Amino acid sequence: MADPVRPVPHRPGAISLFFVANAGVFALAFWIWLLVLALTGEQATGAHVLAAAGAVTTTLVGVVLGIRLALQLSAAVRHAELKRLLVDISWNAFTAAGNAETPGKVVPFPTMSGEDERSPYGGHGDRISVFERGPSGERSGRGRGANGGRRR
Repeated sequence: MADPVRPVPHRPGAISLFFVANAGVFALAFWIWLLVLALTGEQATGAHVLAAAGAVTTTLVGVVLGIRLALQLSAAVRHAELKRLLVDISWNAFTAAGNAETPGKVVPFPTMSGEDERSPYGGHGDRISVFERGPSGERSGRGRGANGGRRR
């Protein structure tokens, strides 16, 4: 039987990539403008300051957005791998349960097998409130009291 084709994991970032590209274009334009102003040999004016501020700002914005895009893509790949791993685990557990009489390659999940592993406070249905336990974890024997169950 052929291996089923797995879907391509979700790849976020089309809009982020657009903004990274825009920041890169603007940064390139500001750097070229600053270079042209610097090569003309004039005295530093407000245009020089504006070009330098724009170049630095758009470069930093592009770098920050690029890092964010890389992190999004990395997280999407990790998420897809985690989902694939969970599906593989559940499928292996399902097939191991169906083939219980034959030796399998799947390690079964640990289960509680006896009275010695149970809680000293009773079975699975008998739960104890935190307020009913003492400082060492034993039952203190006191109820909630007459104040409506609230502690002050």
